[in-house]
Amino acid sequence: MRNVRSDRSDGLRGVSPVVGKTLEIGVVVLYIGLLSTTLYGGVVPDFRSAAGDEVADRTLAGATQEVEDAVPPGTATAVDVHRRVELPRTIRGEPYHVRVVGRTLVLDHPDPNIGVETTLAFPTTVVRVEGSWSSTAEAFVVVERTDAGLVVRLARGEAS
Repeated sequence: MRNVRSDRSDGLRGVSPVVGKTLEIGVVVLYIGLLSTTLYGGVVPDFRSAAGDEVADRTLAGATQEVEDAVPPGTATAVDVHRRVELPRTIRGEPYHVRVVGRTLVLDHPDPNIGVETTLAFPTTVVRVEGSWSSTAEAFVVVERTDAGLVVRLARGEAS
C-alpha cells in the first residue's frame, strides 16, 4: 500500500504556529492593558493625592511657622513687620490658595482630596488676622500696630 498525503493536511501544519503566536501576542496585550488600567485608574491617582496632601501639609506647616515668627513675643506693640514667605507654586500640578478663617490658616486646592488647616498661636496682643495668599503670586506676612493691638495680614505681591 502506498502512503498518500493529502494537500490539505500539509497546508494546516504551517498555520498552527502562526495561530499560536497570534494568541500569545493577544494574551500579552490584554495583560498589559489590564495592568495599565488598574494602575492609572486607581493606584497611581490615589498615590498622587496622598503625596499632594503631604506636600500641602508641609507647605501649611512652614507658612504657619513664618506667620507666627513674624509676630513679636510677649506684649510688644511697637512693630512694623513685612516678611516674604516662600510657597511652592503648585501642589500636584495645580495652583492653590491659603486663607485665614478666624485664627486658622486653610489651604484650598482644586483637588477635593487635598486640603489642610492649622490653628495659629499668637500672643494676646494680636487682635485680628486677615487676608489670603495665592500660590501664583509672591506671599508676604505683614504685622502692623493699631490702637487696639496688632493686626496680622496675609498679603500678596506681584505675580512672578
